[in-house]
Amino acid sequence: KTNLIYFFDAQEFEDIIIHYLGFGEKQLAKKALKMGLEQHPSSHGLMLLQSEILILDEKYDVALQVLEYVEKLNPYDEEIHLQKASIASKKGDHKSSINYLHQALRISEDPGEIWNLLGMEHLLAEEYEEASCFFKNCVNENPEDYPSLFNLMHCYEQLEKTEPAIEALNEILEHDPYCEVAWHQLGKVLIKTRRTKEALSALDFAIISDDTFTGAYIEKGKLLETLGRINEAIDNYKLALNTTEPSAFIYKCIGRCHENLGNFQLTKEFYLKSINLEPGNENSWESLLLFLVTQKDLKKVKYYLKKA
Repeated sequence: KTNLIYFFDAQEFEDIIIHYLGFGEKQLAKKALKMGLEQHPSSHGLMLLQSEILILDEKYDVALQVLEYVEKLNPYDEEIHLQKASIASKKGDHKSSINYLHQALRISEDPGEIWNLLGMEHLLAEEYEEASCFFKNCVNENPEDYPSLFNLMHCYEQLEKTEPAIEALNEILEHDPYCEVAWHQLGKVLIKTRRTKEALSALDFAIISDDTFTGAYIEKGKLLETLGRINEAIDNYKLALNTTEPSAFIYKCIGRCHENLGNFQLTKEFYLKSINLEPGNENSWESLLLFLVTQKDLKKVKYYLKKA
């Protein structure tokens, strides 16, 4: 604001730049970087932040030139390889990105973040077997790393590996018997294997572990629907509504349940609630239109079809 320039040491400039980047203030970060490099032209930490900003600006070739120079100054900085991996990934070259990440892994003292990045690169390359190994490492190191757990479950689903998925979830539950996320995921896996009784128990445990867990109520409602226990399904959908903001998806599910029970007035009411809440939800429109076709109310079908 004063246009006065004070002296900071290089680390302080790095902290200022990281602060601005964290708040999305890229222009201020660039201003701080310019001042920092004027005062400390040989600081490799500032140069790494310079290449990071160049990557954000999609100036990949210039960023690589900076990284090559920094590597000559300090070849054992894992951040260099991580940034090179980021550039390769953004260019769609997942093979090169994976090679750079392995270079970073060899010199890193904290491999957790790199395992996650390797898992993501293999996932993007649709190499699910390799991706699952790295996500498994992440989960083994930190059982509360839920993003890695979801990615691991996705890999096992693509590979159709049900038992390893169940084993991985049971390992987490041995560590923390009240892990609602693991119980919920276990319920979903068991549903796919048609072990409905065990799946219901797992979802019940998810709800016991956290009685505000919306996803568990929804999953349990869907399972109860398939078992023909429609009234219980409605109860669970209503409990889900009590734990979250109104949801077009849940209203549609309740409407579908009432349709199966023959409560046609309530069916229409909930389908319309779903549409009013989220007018762009084509599944809700489709449910309403198909319901009105079964009611032979073709005038209303035409009216709502036009609106849809």
